[in-house]
Amino acid sequence: MKLATLCVTATALVLSACASQPTTSLAIQNINNEYEVMGLGKSQVIAKNNAITAANKTCGSKAAPILVNEKSSYNGAFKGVVNEKTGQVIQAAADMIGGLAGKSAGLSRDDDYQTVLTFKCVTQ
Repeated sequence: MKLATLCVTATALVLSACASQPTTSLAIQNINNEYEVMGLGKSQVIAKNNAITAANKTCGSKAAPILVNEKSSYNGAFKGVVNEKTGQVIQAAADMIGGLAGKSAGLSRDDDYQTVLTFKCVTQ
């Protein structure tokens, strides 16, 4: 039963992989001159880098973002079905099988990881 659910989920994700998602959000200003941005990515590092890019854009060239809080989460295809590490192994296997077949069967998406940064802009 779990294998059938996993196969249906994997098929749906492969078919929806062509949909494009923005990788950063616009900044939201909170109280105390704090800002919040979100970055998305296929890996945790990419999501953090996208969030940092959005924070730098928010502060502009005359100020620097000073981190107040960071929150990262995994939102991949298998969230709630298997743990994050098992999901990564399944994605790697799908990539390998797709490579052998000559087709892209990757299950990873641009929004598998999400990082939310809360920061203040401080002039340099």
